[in-house]
Amino acid sequence: MLLAIDVGNTNLVFALFDGEELRARWRISTDGRRTGDEYAVWLFQLLGIEGVAREDITHIIFGSVVPRADHNLTVLCEKYFGITPIVAGHGEAGWGFEIDVDLPSTLGADRALNCIAAHEMIGGDMIVVDFGTATKFEVVDYNGAYKGGIIAPGINLSLDALVGRTAKLPRIAIEAPETKSVIGRNTEDQMLIGVFWGYVAMMEGLIARMKNEIGRPTKVVATGGLSVLFDDHTGIFDVVDTDLTIRGLQLLARRTISKG
Repeated sequence: MLLAIDVGNTNLVFALFDGEELRARWRISTDGRRTGDEYAVWLFQLLGIEGVAREDITHIIFGSVVPRADHNLTVLCEKYFGITPIVAGHGEAGWGFEIDVDLPSTLGADRALNCIAAHEMIGGDMIVVDFGTATKFEVVDYNGAYKGGIIAPGINLSLDALVGRTAKLPRIAIEAPETKSVIGRNTEDQMLIGVFWGYVAMMEGLIARMKNEIGRPTKVVATGGLSVLFDDHTGIFDVVDTDLTIRGLQLLARRTISKG
């Protein structure tokens, strides 16, 4: 079995693959101070519920945008599983595609993994949209090369800034407004309209501009927890896959293991 770990700014996702099957996934908040021992206590309980012994796991890969977490994850892998982890983007686990931007080394692991998965699973010219702490738009051409993209504040980050910098605005949940009217009749509705439909308008506008600049038929692939919510209220996405980053880790691990 393969244990794939996606280390994001807000959460870590642990995913268990049994061959090609994604058997289980678990989420824990990101904390760079969390030790390998703490990860082990939490993870072994979940593996036990799933009926999986630590000996069943033969390979581990992680991709990280939080450098402080990397050492403790490596301790988890080596101390409790006896496995040297594959680190996405390093050594034999290099990305394996052209990064055609000014500073290729600055491309985040999550963004690179999304490019790998989208090209392998869908192909053609693509824009990959990932809803995370930040919302990222990636342009991948038909050869799988990364051509650049956009980074925008995530919707929760935008809402946090709005509530945190105002004295009287209340905290609201991110959800679709009950009506399609964009003229709110109370403070909460006005905030939700601004955050939700404002975000939809931003996505639709940016993707239209990107497609125009690319100049060829381009598919739009969405991932991240909020992708399903937005997909119900816009027609811009051709494919929605909430597990795209995890699938990228699986594909990269398979490629790296085959080299050995």
